[in-house]
Amino acid sequence: MTKTTCIFCDYKREEIIEKNNLAYLIYDNYPVNKGHMLIIPFRHVVNFFELTEEELSAIYELLIKGQEKLKEEVKATGFNVGANIGHDAGQTVFHVHMHLIPRFHGDVDDPRGGIRNFKKPLVKYP
Repeated sequence: MTKTTCIFCDYKREEIIEKNNLAYLIYDNYPVNKGHMLIIPFRHVVNFFELTEEELSAIYELLIKGQEKLKEEVKATGFNVGANIGHDAGQTVFHVHMHLIPRFHGDVDDPRGGIRNFKKPLVKYP
């Protein structure tokens, strides 16, 4: 039997920005915007909906710390927060991770709809 590796289980701990007892915060290696961060539970779990309440609280704590850091360091004026859950939603690393993406005034022509603009909408908004 071969051991499969997980980039988040085997993550270089010296690159961790912040951590608590259940999760850690890092910069994304493939950022959407400058400062893009990931919040990752230490426990290897594939599906976001299988996280414990304690893990969810730990992730939330790091989301708050991350957004405070990004407001100060890169002067973020907005944020997108999300997770890709399952192959059909775009998950490519099968270890839960939350994206904290800083946004800036003028980083797109029309930010209305936020992440809704990733594909053609089912219903047009005014």
